[in-house]
Amino acid sequence: MDSLRTDADEGRLLSRSKRIEIPSFRAVLRAADAPRTVWSAPDEATVVGEGAAATLTADGPDRFEKIRKRSEALFASGDVHAGTEAARPRLFGGFAFHAEGTSREPWTDFPGARFVFPRVQITWTDDESWLTVNAVDPETSSEDVETRLAAERERIASLPDPGDLADPPGVEERIQTTTRSEWQSGVDAAIDRIEAGDLRKVVLAQALDVDLAAELRLPDVLSRLGQRYPECYRFLVEPAPSGDRERASFFGATPERLVSVRGRTVETGALAGTTGRGETPAEDEWLAQELANDEKNAHEHDLVAETIRKQLSPYAASVNVGPRQIKRLATVQHLWTPITATLDRDEHVLSLVEALHPTPAVGGLPPAAALETIRETEPFDRGWYAAPVGWIDAAGYGTFAVALRSAVASADTATLFAGVGIVRDSDPDSEWDEVQLKYRPILDELERSDE
Repeated sequence: MDSLRTDADEGRLLSRSKRIEIPSFRAVLRAADAPRTVWSAPDEATVVGEGAAATLTADGPDRFEKIRKRSEALFASGDVHAGTEAARPRLFGGFAFHAEGTSREPWTDFPGARFVFPRVQITWTDDESWLTVNAVDPETSSEDVETRLAAERERIASLPDPGDLADPPGVEERIQTTTRSEWQSGVDAAIDRIEAGDLRKVVLAQALDVDLAAELRLPDVLSRLGQRYPECYRFLVEPAPSGDRERASFFGATPERLVSVRGRTVETGALAGTTGRGETPAEDEWLAQELANDEKNAHEHDLVAETIRKQLSPYAASVNVGPRQIKRLATVQHLWTPITATLDRDEHVLSLVEALHPTPAVGGLPPAAALETIRETEPFDRGWYAAPVGWIDAAGYGTFAVALRSAVASADTATLFAGVGIVRDSDPDSEWDEVQLKYRPILDELERSDE
């Protein structure tokens, strides 16, 4: 059901901020009230959100527009004293991949779109931290918020040292939701459609269910992901708690930004084409050159870059497509093309999110045929995997990433997701191996070193 919590309709938004002593990220996240939110991106502040002062949800193909209108209404009621731009109040959340939303486990707590306006927001910049307290309540005064701000400052200052990072929980069992033979059949069928002219490209994914030996400690997992993948977009999205029932947490460290909008400046890029990392600098460079010169990967990548350029063109006075590059991460290397645009008028970030999702890097071409193929082929619900996650501020600016290298976890179970682009000359065995490689960033944080 679409909703904006009633208190947001009846009251005004109040927000107050204050600079604080820099706290431990893990200590803050460990003590945070549910639902918890994490956002951390290259060249942006890191944010942890606690609780929900307001919650916006929507379903259906117009979920982007619904969230945009409700976010504008929420912020229009605002009385905001942020102190600094980094501490400004923001909505955090995301969308389901498919327009029809989510339907099966482990996604039953994730609607077609959900955004949280945190009650408490802690922000880390390069050299300082800020505390922001928010309220959307007709009974709350600015004095009440100031009182809460002082109390939260004391609480955060008194948080205990979280100690050393805990070891990964360990993996007891892995269950592939797509068998090797099913994968072969699915890829072959997709190639048949491509050769028949119905498709140019489709991205097929797999899901991996894992049973853990111990409960997953997300503050430690996200900290390790930040250390190993500082150039990626880290995120955590959680549904609101409901009684004693354990709810799932969706988290990841994705290398792919969907779009950033600030003023009339748009930043995005094409990320498609993958290889591994070498054990020596020479092998690493050889793999990079092999990827750069590979016709199949270059073709797949250029389809993505050209489509993004076309998707931006109706909104832009100019679009600049940079040179193709190699983007190196800890476990993989990708082909990457930076793309920037100047808008010809002011646009809300969600207008660009809707225009770009799904890019051919996670969906395919033509989009409708690719999405139909994905639904018919994949034996699991994508949920929020490969969909936009990010934030929105009062100006309509924001950043959204594509939720790759991700998992949805609950207590001692997790489901990981990874996908690959299928084009005419794809080999099912090679594509299977690439999927397993893309599980590694999350799987490495679940497995113990001796496994």
